[in-house]
Amino acid sequence: MTNDKKLPLYGKRILVTAPRNYASRLSEVIIKKGGLPFLMPTIETTSLTDYAELDAVLRRIDEFDWIAFTSRNGINAFFQRLNVLNISLSALNNCKLCAIGKDAELLLSLCRRVDLIPAESSPVGIVNELAKIADIHQQKILAPVPEVVGMPEPDVVPNFIAGLQKLGMQVTRVPSYMTAGLDQNIYAVELDLLRQGMIDVIAFSSTVEIESFLTMVNSKSDYQHSVIACFGPYTAANAKKLGLEVAILSQDYSSFAGFADAIAQFFHKP
Repeated sequence: MTNDKKLPLYGKRILVTAPRNYASRLSEVIIKKGGLPFLMPTIETTSLTDYAELDAVLRRIDEFDWIAFTSRNGINAFFQRLNVLNISLSALNNCKLCAIGKDAELLLSLCRRVDLIPAESSPVGIVNELAKIADIHQQKILAPVPEVVGMPEPDVVPNFIAGLQKLGMQVTRVPSYMTAGLDQNIYAVELDLLRQGMIDVIAFSSTVEIESFLTMVNSKSDYQHSVIACFGPYTAANAKKLGLEVAILSQDYSSFAGFADAIAQFFHKP
C-alpha cells in the first residue's frame, strides 16, 4: 500500500489540453504521481473529409526512400488507409520508416520495423539524424502530416519540411488527418475553475493546443493563478511567442512520463 499524500503531485489539479487519445496517456502518469487531471482537450483530431491526395500517394508508395511520421495520429491514419486500399505492407519494403519517441512503439506494432528513431524526440531530431546520412541528398521522403483547420498552422511542420528540403531531399507533404479547435462552450465548468484559481497547472503538449486554448479565454487574468507547463522546447518557445510565461519545461520529451516528472519536480524544488 502507498501513502497518497507522499506522492509528488498529491492534490495538484492539472488541466490537460491534449486531444483525447493523448490526454488519456498523460492523465495516467499524472494520476500515478498523485495528481488530479482535468481533461479539457482544446483540439480534436478527426479523419479527412477527402482522401484523394493521400490515396494517390499511397498507390505509388514504393517510389519513396523514406516515410517520416511526426505523430501517432499520422501513423494510425496512414496504416488505416493502406488497409482500406488493400495495399500490402510489402509495398513499404523499399522505404525506410522513422518515428519519434514512443510513437516508434506504435509503428513497430503495425509494421514490425522502425528504421530511424531520432535521439531528439522532435521533427527537428529527424532532420538532424537524416543529415548524418552521406547520400541523403535527392532521396525522396514522404511526410504524412495534419491538415490544420480553423486556426493558424503552427510553425513545427513547415519548419520540418523546410529542414528536409535544406538537406536536398525531395519532400512530399501529404495531409493524413485533420486537427481543429473545439468549442469553448463545452468547457464552462473547467474554464470557471480556471478563473477561480482552482487549477494549479495547465499542461500543453503542442503549439496548436495553446492557440486553441487562447481562443477560449478572455484575457491572461483568466489563467493567471495557474502555472504553465510545456512538453518540450519547441512547444515552450511557441508558448512564449504567444505571450505565455512558461514555468515548467520537460527536458525529457520522449514520453509523457518525462512531462509528469518535470511537473512534479517543479513542486519539489530543493
